[in-house]
Amino acid sequence: MPTGYQGKILRVDLSTGKSWCDEPDDNFYRKYIGGWGFVAYYLLKELEPGIDPLGPENKLIFAAGIYTGTQLSGSGRSAVGAKSPLTGGFGEADVGGFFAVELIKAGYDALIVEGQADQPVYLLIQNDEVEICDAGKVWGKNVVDTEDMIKKEVGEKNLKFAAIGKAGENLVVNACVMEDLHHAAGRTGMGAVMGSKNLKAVACRGTHRKKLADREPIKEIAAYLNSPPGKASYKGMQDHGTDGGLTGLHADGGLPTRNFKEGQFEEAENITGKTMTDTILKQRGTCYACVVRCKRIVEVEKGKYKTDPIFGGPEYETAGALGSNCGVGDLAAVAKGNAICNAEGLDTIGGGMMVSFAMECFENGLITEKDTGGIKANFGNADAMIKLLEMTVERKGIGDLLAQGYDACIKAWGPQAKEYAIEVKGQPFPMHEPRYKFGLGLGYALSPTGADHVHNIHDTAYTNAVGLGGVHAFGVLEPLPKDDMSPAKVRLYRYHTGFSILKNMLGMCLFLPFDPNKTVDIVRAVTGWEDTSLFELMKTSERALAMARAFNAREGFTAKDDYLPDRFFEPFVDGPLKGVSQKRHEFRAALETYYEMAGWDPIIAAPTKAKYQELDLDWVLNNLERHDAVGA
Repeated sequence: MPTGYQGKILRVDLSTGKSWCDEPDDNFYRKYIGGWGFVAYYLLKELEPGIDPLGPENKLIFAAGIYTGTQLSGSGRSAVGAKSPLTGGFGEADVGGFFAVELIKAGYDALIVEGQADQPVYLLIQNDEVEICDAGKVWGKNVVDTEDMIKKEVGEKNLKFAAIGKAGENLVVNACVMEDLHHAAGRTGMGAVMGSKNLKAVACRGTHRKKLADREPIKEIAAYLNSPPGKASYKGMQDHGTDGGLTGLHADGGLPTRNFKEGQFEEAENITGKTMTDTILKQRGTCYACVVRCKRIVEVEKGKYKTDPIFGGPEYETAGALGSNCGVGDLAAVAKGNAICNAEGLDTIGGGMMVSFAMECFENGLITEKDTGGIKANFGNADAMIKLLEMTVERKGIGDLLAQGYDACIKAWGPQAKEYAIEVKGQPFPMHEPRYKFGLGLGYALSPTGADHVHNIHDTAYTNAVGLGGVHAFGVLEPLPKDDMSPAKVRLYRYHTGFSILKNMLGMCLFLPFDPNKTVDIVRAVTGWEDTSLFELMKTSERALAMARAFNAREGFTAKDDYLPDRFFEPFVDGPLKGVSQKRHEFRAALETYYEMAGWDPIIAAPTKAKYQELDLDWVLNNLERHDAVGA
């Protein structure tokens, strides 16, 4: 077994109460790396097409990677995956924190949970000891109380957690898995899958150290990150968190506002990262071994939005989703909404987007106070935003519809509501505007998980030579405008996204200043794979993406599921981007160009037979041929 891995995949069947370990060979680790790669492999290999995402046949996968737990900054990341109850397809969410590192220290590269317990349980992992425990006392509790009660019951204060709140218990499709209180595996509804298994939490404690092939390069990189040039690369993120960029987005006209109707918010200054720093920030939180410290921990000491710092603080996505996109300019209210979501395990993006969707439907008369239970669900109503989040978590009143996602609401409120559903494949948009970043819109359409910003391109990074250093290794040498949709932008998108997926597989935070070649150096130092190359690693990423698209093809997804909502083909009516929109013919041409570049069938929108073979995925090809899910 190479260094960099523990060599074991822990498996637990909640239906039978049994646990065991797989011990994959060296080639498995080199082909699939970790994170997204492990998730895609096991979902394709072991799930039958058409299973209920909330049934016992689904499998919930917690997967670390090569970089996870190396003691380098940003090494607390991992993936959580399953068939998504939100999209019906490939589900994967990335998360930081400490839990995945503890899983590695306990001796495991991944955890696969299958089956369904007949009563609420939690999983206790302490090195080789794996126990399924009664969770009756913590069912219905928020994640803070859950962690506290389990630590006291076990008598171990150093346990690290993956847990759900009421959103997961109540099978809300935008429920997330909360790791270590403040870190959310937010997208694709993984918390609902966990809740469907009656699994309240996974509590883990390990005492093993991750083995590295060569610690000297790791020490050098760590020293660089603590040097003045290294600190300069992340100082802004440390000072004001991810919300530090909200000011610039507003100024440029690309800040999602009122359910993406507008690109500027008149109260933007009230919810910026700097405003947060100057007013309610209590301290800067972090993930395992990370010097960046981009997490916000806030406190609102008084008033109706009083908020305890135990629940963390808003990221940019939260400030956008609960703030500008709901027309809410009260930072204390945004902090309160964030606390509700973190406490009860609701994705702030998905939860906030369902609220802004309801608000637009309300303002256009599709729903009334009779539907909302007396709530005046207008944009800008902070109390309404908070109440609708609470109702979603509890699945009470209109919250029961919001908990089920867009399709259920459209069925109840009429077909016109679809006009206001800002989603791809059923997943609500994150807080990035496709009329501001055109390649990003292409990425929303092509993502196998539905609209996603983590494995997507942000065009503004490549409008000048400064940002190009990250893709020079791929032969991308010329800047491109953010509204460019030429084949050159498609090529840039393809390479950038491949590298982002690779980082997800490795368990490497996207906020670290590691270019492709430095990433190869890190992999060599951790694993001892002296002959690995950027070519090989990018092929593992392409393989992982191919498996995700294969999974979707087997579930019936086609090129028709790669789309953008009509809103983004309509121009902004005012602001710096007045008159700007995506162009349907350019968007369609870019999609078709991507399919050709990637070696994907243009009808099924998944790899061709030859591409699967080129990626050494014959076993996937055989699987898909049995289900008639292979194109030309």
